[in-house]
Amino acid sequence: MASFHVCSCKTYLLQAEINTKQNLASPASISQISFLSNLTPNNSSAAKLKKPSLKSAALKRNQIFSRVDDSTEPLISSNRPPLKIAIIGFGNFGQFIAKGMLRQGHKVLVTSRSDYTEYCEKHGSQFVRNVDDLCEEQPDVVLICSSILSTESVIRGIPMHKLKPDTIFADVLSVKQFPRNLFLEVLPPGFGVVCTHPMFGPESGKNGWASLPFVFDEVRIAENSVQEQKCRQFLSIFEQEGCRMVEMSCEEHDRHAAGSQFITHTIGRILSHLNLESTPINTKGYETLLQLTENTVSDSFDLYYGLFMYNVNATDQIENLDRAFETVKQKLFGRLHDILRKQIVERVPVQGAPQKTRESSSKPQFLPNNEKMRDLTSFAVPPSPVEETGGGAVPVPEEARLAGR
Repeated sequence: MASFHVCSCKTYLLQAEINTKQNLASPASISQISFLSNLTPNNSSAAKLKKPSLKSAALKRNQIFSRVDDSTEPLISSNRPPLKIAIIGFGNFGQFIAKGMLRQGHKVLVTSRSDYTEYCEKHGSQFVRNVDDLCEEQPDVVLICSSILSTESVIRGIPMHKLKPDTIFADVLSVKQFPRNLFLEVLPPGFGVVCTHPMFGPESGKNGWASLPFVFDEVRIAENSVQEQKCRQFLSIFEQEGCRMVEMSCEEHDRHAAGSQFITHTIGRILSHLNLESTPINTKGYETLLQLTENTVSDSFDLYYGLFMYNVNATDQIENLDRAFETVKQKLFGRLHDILRKQIVERVPVQGAPQKTRESSSKPQFLPNNEKMRDLTSFAVPPSPVEETGGGAVPVPEEARLAGR
């Protein structure tokens, strides 16, 4: 049996060498060479594949993700079978993301706490009642679409032994370091890990995904393997839908997201407590605030809490926001205090100093003069245009009316 394998290997090597010399290398010959690299002993330098440098790998990836713009050649070749993608958690976002996968011709399996059998039959996916049955379907990719708060219990409840040894796990959570660390802790070493975050949802992506950012990080994908091909095939779903592909580490994503997504949700939540309403004289800026409030409160509070609880940068942003608000308040009240203090002090007569006559000042006053300041209501109630005297009403001088404005 061993001699048979050696002969077969020599035959494949000879055929691959002939194809290379004739410049007729085909996908079949390339796959044969990859297959031989796994059979050949490790001490054979001829069968070792040189690990690409980070620079060459990045260049290769950029070429892949720019192919749609440069030519009509699809990233998924026609001879590759469609992926079998299992989605765990089929709420609004799970349904939204599944539509793009179905448009690209992939098979979508679904499981969730609620029964979506009728919905799946209508839209071309397959509903599986529990996670065990889902794993027995041997999916190529398991996509976690559960809430942030329930992610850990969901992943730990998956029967890993029923899956293929090179299964790829992906997520679409709004935080990235948390699911990455959880995947690396719970999943078997051979399983692939790719963390993703579509920076859009059912509302912002209802008219298509073109130019919308899609963040991804290939955390653990075996190089030069079928797993790597399937990972690229999975990512190409979003590329072919027109997304702007952004490769970014999980740490960098969370840092940016805390300063953008979390702050956006925080401002929207604060505005929702003001009970803002549309008016007949709305400005464009006010319309934007109303839309922001509507978009943020439409998401569950669990989502917002997850953005805070599972992003290590969120606490700093809350403190920064609080300090910024205090700074603005100090500027406003500080200036108001200076104006009031100046006007109050100027109205207190200094002993021995000549008092200014009312006629000597033609500048309108913010506060009533000393003679008219009787109690606190003098600050709020302007003097009447006429004052009642013993015999009847007399007009109030022009300066007094100005002082009461």
